Amino acid sequence: MKTPVKYVAGGAALAALGYAAFAGAKWARYGHASRARRPDEQDPLLDRFMPIYDIAERHHIRILAPPDVTLAAARDLNIEESGVVRGLFKARELVMGGMPAEAPLPSGLLAAALSLGWGILADEVDREIVLGAATKPWEPNPVFRDLLPRDFRSFAEPGFVKIAWTLRADPRADGGSDFRTETRADATDGTARRRFRWYWARVSAGVALIRWAMLKPLKRDAERSVVRATA
Repeated sequence: MKTPVKYVAGGAALAALGYAAFAGAKWARYGHASRARRPDEQDPLLDRFMPIYDIAERHHIRILAPPDVTLAAARDLNIEESGVVRGLFKARELVMGGMPAEAPLPSGLLAAALSLGWGILADEVDREIVLGAATKPWEPNPVFRDLLPRDFRSFAEPGFVKIAWTLRADPRADGGSDFRTETRADATDGTARRRFRWYWARVSAGVALIRWAMLKPLKRDAERSVVRATA
């Protein structure tokens, strides 16, 4: 009969194997990011700033709220309410040797991103916002360098990775919306590409979990806003 300790050890071993397999797959697929095939997944606005990229992460969820309400909820989402997100941020600090932030971030997702140095590349009212920055993600405490929209696509200073990500709400025929978020990254030279590939293989699982962890709270907040408005 197995003891609880053996069950825990076995579970940890399986988790480690799963993580290693995921990281290995990300390493192998780096530089071969798949393009969105379905028309509703394609993003012409994001393409304006990063048509070619090394990696891409896409996530979506159906929400029973119109696009303007959904996008407002996304902008104001407090992702640090999630234990998963807090745990992943702490894990990164421990693994990378980073220092905790000196001051708490603003509670809203958009305000927090801007305070960290991300810049707004495009903002289609009540439909989509694109944010971007140049950074060195592998550093313990990376600095995000805001770039003007007109300079983002052509930025090629060696040693950096350009990252662009979106908050997007597409209208549905039933009056609801499909919320989508996509993250793309492209290194500016071979050295940065090698360093980022190593880094991405290690952290991509956490990035995917953070994106996943924000979807259900966003759905909850947006649908509650609709209920309050009609009460």
